[in-house]
Amino acid sequence: MAVVVTGLGATTPLGGDASSTWEAALAGRSGVRTLDNDWAELYGMPVNFAGQLAVRPDTILTRPETKRMDPSAQYAIVATREAWADAGSPKVDPERLGAVVSSGIGGVWTLLTAWDTVKERGAARVLPMTVPMLMPNSPAAYVELEVGAKAGAHAPVSACASGAEAIGMAFEMIESGRADVVVAGGTEAAIHPLPISAFAAMAALSKRNDNPAAASRPYDTGRDGFVLGEGSAILVLESEEHARARGAKIYARLLGVGMTSDAYHIAAPEPSGEGQTRAMRFAVERAGLSLTDIIHVNAHATSTQVGDPIEARGIASLFGDHTADVLVSATKSMTGHLLGGAGALESMFTIMALHDRKAPPTINVSQPDPDLAINLVRDKPADLAPSGDLAAINNSFGFGGHNVALVFATA
Repeated sequence: MAVVVTGLGATTPLGGDASSTWEAALAGRSGVRTLDNDWAELYGMPVNFAGQLAVRPDTILTRPETKRMDPSAQYAIVATREAWADAGSPKVDPERLGAVVSSGIGGVWTLLTAWDTVKERGAARVLPMTVPMLMPNSPAAYVELEVGAKAGAHAPVSACASGAEAIGMAFEMIESGRADVVVAGGTEAAIHPLPISAFAAMAALSKRNDNPAAASRPYDTGRDGFVLGEGSAILVLESEEHARARGAKIYARLLGVGMTSDAYHIAAPEPSGEGQTRAMRFAVERAGLSLTDIIHVNAHATSTQVGDPIEARGIASLFGDHTADVLVSATKSMTGHLLGGAGALESMFTIMALHDRKAPPTINVSQPDPDLAINLVRDKPADLAPSGDLAAINNSFGFGGHNVALVFATA
C-alpha cells in the first residue's frame, strides 16, 4: 500500500514552523547561538552554545498546557497542530488513526527539576504530574490525545535515530493495514546543563564557544564535535488511497524503510559502516528502486571526527560509480543535532527538497575533508532535475548502533 506525506509541522532553531524552517535552511542560516542563561559561568561548563528554538512554545501554548507537559511534549504539540492543519485536519475514523512520536532522551527537564525539588524542598513537594511528564512516551501520548488516535500510539526509542524510526513505524502501520493516517515524528528538549555536560565529557561536542554559528561543520577538516539542538518535526502520513479520496495535497511519497543494527559498540558506529550501508540498501530495495534512482541524500553527518567519515564511505561504497551524481546535504550544520528530533526534521528537509527540487546547503565547510569522496552541497542550495520522478534518502543513526534509512520520492 502506497504511503504519502500530506502534512508538515515543525518548531526548530531555524523557525517556529515548517515553512520558516525550510526557508532558513535554503538560505544557509545557522540557528546555533550562545545560550541565553548563566549556566556556563555558574557550573563551569566547557560548552555554552546550542541550537535553541527560534520561537518559545510558551508564546503559542496556553499556560495550563505548558505546566502539564515537559518541553519535549510541548514542542511535539506545537509541530503536530501545524502538521494536522496543513493536512487539512482530515476526517478519519479514530480507530484508523495512529500516532508515533519519539524522543531520544525524554522528559529530562522534568526529571531533573523534580530531583532538585526532592533535595531542596522535600518529597512532599514533587508535582503529581511528574511521571506523566517525564516518561519517554509522553509526547506520543499527548499527540494521540491531541488528534484522537485510537489505532495505536507508539514511541520507539533509538537515540538519534528515534525520529526516523517513528516515521518508519508509521509507514509500517499504514502499509500493513492497521491505519489509514498516522501522525509521526520526533522531538527533543535536552538543552539542559546535565546533558550538555555529559556529552562534553564524552568529547562529543564542539567547543567553539567563540563562534557558535560556525561550530557545526560536517565533513570539514576542522570539525570537532556536534552541536546540541532542540525542537520537533511532525509529518502526517496517509495511505495514498485515503489521501486521494479526500483530495489532499501530497508533498511526497514514502516508499521504503531500512532498519539495521551494528552489534558493535554502545556509543560508536561500526568502523566499516556496513550496518549503515545495509540500512540504505534495504530502504532502496523495499522502495522498489535501483540505486541510480537516488539523486539526493540528507546525511546524518553530525560533525564528529569519527562519524562523518564512516557515513561518507558508506555512501560511496553503496553508490559506487553513481556517487558523483548523488547530492549530499548535511543540515545539522545549520540546526545543530536534535537527537530524537533529528530524523524527523531531516525527513522534512528531504521531502521539501524533492517537493521544491532544491537540495539544501551544508554550511561551515571551508576545508572539505579530502578523504571523503561524496558530492557535498555547500553554501547554497543545489537545483535538482526540474521535471520527472525523483527519489532521495534520509539517514539517521544513533548510539547503540541503530541505523535507519528512509526513501522518499516525488508525488
